[in-house]
Amino acid sequence: MTCSSSKSDATDYDRVAEAITFITDRVCEQPTLEEVADHLNLSPYHFQRIFSRWAGVSPKKYLQVLTLEQAKQLLSDSKSVLETSNILGLSSSSRLYDHFVHMEAVTPGEYKAQGTGLTIEFGVHNTPFGNAFIATTPRGVCNIAFSESKDISELMEDLRQRWPHAVLHESQHSTQKVVAAMFRQTNDSKSSLSLYVSGTNFQINVWKALLRIPPGSVASYAQIANFIGQPGSARAIGHAVGANPIAYLIPCHRVIQANGGLGGYHWGTTRKQVMLAWEHARLQMA
Repeated sequence: MTCSSSKSDATDYDRVAEAITFITDRVCEQPTLEEVADHLNLSPYHFQRIFSRWAGVSPKKYLQVLTLEQAKQLLSDSKSVLETSNILGLSSSSRLYDHFVHMEAVTPGEYKAQGTGLTIEFGVHNTPFGNAFIATTPRGVCNIAFSESKDISELMEDLRQRWPHAVLHESQHSTQKVVAAMFRQTNDSKSSLSLYVSGTNFQINVWKALLRIPPGSVASYAQIANFIGQPGSARAIGHAVGANPIAYLIPCHRVIQANGGLGGYHWGTTRKQVMLAWEHARLQMA
């Protein structure tokens, strides 16, 4: 006897899996909630509730993320913004613009440019926390990374991946000004430094929250999650903290575990401990 399942026998997982396949296969047609629900023989309300519970995002949000990823590929393949919008079945390029600005915090044009016309000056300097690779643009500091090695090839490669079409130019003079402002060796304060970063909206919200942690203070991942209005996202906060491209100025070293443990640090836990002690000592002397 052969057994076969019908849609009425399907579990919620089966329905969500089928919905994801349906949406993925038709991303260029931008299927509506009603069309996907109809395919599954469900009401739009019931389908939305099942999908959101299982996938953690609404069907609309899932389609937006899928659309954005396809758009990135098309733009990287030299398609124009208008061509990309048309291929993805968007009613106008302004909808593509909305997707990018809402989820990536950049416009489609800025994503496509990837540093075109931008000159990045870089240099390596000795700081209180070891050698720091510093990169800056006319719009602000775009990268600070600590390194024990004199070989900066990996740091250069990371910078090229972030800004593939930018012109990179070594300038110890320009980056020395950044170091001076960071550690208050001039009348400038580091608060006068502008930052120029790219990331998702979520990452940028996290990095903005980090900027609000005062020197000598710490916050847990859960506190950062609550601060940006997304409690329960501590794990995602950890990923965003780890992706911080500007060490020290965006003070990810001030984020610790909820139990008071030091937690990890992209540039080494010993350096993190030294940074916190250094800031605490300066506060005591102030």
